[in-house]
Amino acid sequence: MRLDPVRPFYQWLLVGLLSLNFGVVFFDRNAMNYLMPFIQPELGMSNTNVGALGAALALSWAASGLFIGRLSDLLGRRKLILVFCTVFFSCASFLSGLAPTFVALVAVRLLMGVAEGGVMPISQVLIAAEVNPKRRGLAMGLAQTFGANLFGTFLGPVVVVAVALAFGWRKAFFLAALPGLLMALVMYFFIVEPPKTELHHDPAIPRGSALREVLADRNIQICAVISVLLVAFMMVFFSFMPLYLIRQRGVSQTTMSWLMATYGLGSMACSVLVSGASDYFGRRPVTIAAGALGALIPLGGLFIHGALWPLFGLFLIGSAYIGAFPIVMATIPSETVQPRLLATTMGLTMGAGEIIGGAGGPLLAGKIADLFGLRAPLWILIGLVAAIVVFGLLLRETATTRSNRHSLDEIGVPPI
Repeated sequence: MRLDPVRPFYQWLLVGLLSLNFGVVFFDRNAMNYLMPFIQPELGMSNTNVGALGAALALSWAASGLFIGRLSDLLGRRKLILVFCTVFFSCASFLSGLAPTFVALVAVRLLMGVAEGGVMPISQVLIAAEVNPKRRGLAMGLAQTFGANLFGTFLGPVVVVAVALAFGWRKAFFLAALPGLLMALVMYFFIVEPPKTELHHDPAIPRGSALREVLADRNIQICAVISVLLVAFMMVFFSFMPLYLIRQRGVSQTTMSWLMATYGLGSMACSVLVSGASDYFGRRPVTIAAGALGALIPLGGLFIHGALWPLFGLFLIGSAYIGAFPIVMATIPSETVQPRLLATTMGLTMGAGEIIGGAGGPLLAGKIADLFGLRAPLWILIGLVAAIVVFGLLLRETATTRSNRHSLDEIGVPPI
């Protein structure tokens, strides 16, 4: 079934499907973190091993994002590559449940990263090609964070922990593999491949080296640095917060899952509020504000004692930092570079975040946790927030101004 890509209905359908698909990606990716209190003792893993698992996936995710993003720019076959990646990472999730040792689990996570790394760069390019620029921040935010937080951080911890308690952690991985296969089928039939001409720039502009062109802009450099910091925050948080809550704070497995689900609920709301706010108030101030709010999570974990309800509130509000992800990884880059370089640029910003922040962050935090205890990763999170704010101040604003929006309305540019 082919739908007309110029209709507003198709644009929202596209955003919805891509958001749900990335939600399945994060459901598979984050399942490991929620199941770690079950996996770590069975496989005899240290905190450094825990960090190494996150680093392995992040490394292959980054390499894949750069390669597949560039490949899709060259071939223009975005839908088929996206469907293939979705089937591949679903199979990798199933294999996670079969891994008998730590080494085997690392190998499977490397495969999963290869499959998942190209999903979001391709998804954001599809959105850039189809969605009206006036709604680009909201659309990209929904695609990258709403589904990811619905499945990966809200439903994910509740579902996988419940399945692990009832049937074992391996069965939880088998369950995580099924939604991806369904999404691959749905996307194959309902997503329309955009014409190559919509994604290529004026041939009069010299091509040169793609990466050199991308990195020549200071805004892209800053976006890449902030991406590193954001991914490091997310990976350290997901890798060690469940362990910290259970072993340091003494909460139950079920309470931990609901705390993480509360974070996921707030992240879902922020995928709309933060991304949408950037369309009206600008990318730069919203990125700074959202990043700063992330400090509430580690501060709450370190200093809120006694009743847990304030911690639930801080997890809810602190999740606002997640809204900065699509702004610096996709929205600002899409408003900065030539259309033909979009997937390459997004592969770079997301890849830099994964290969440095995603791999280095949890690995370093794991080593420090082995030396100084599980409180240490939370102090690392606070330092990362401070750096996000500092680099956010260096961003150049790229959002369309209110006056420009009125001008677009006057010449008849249709809303999404």
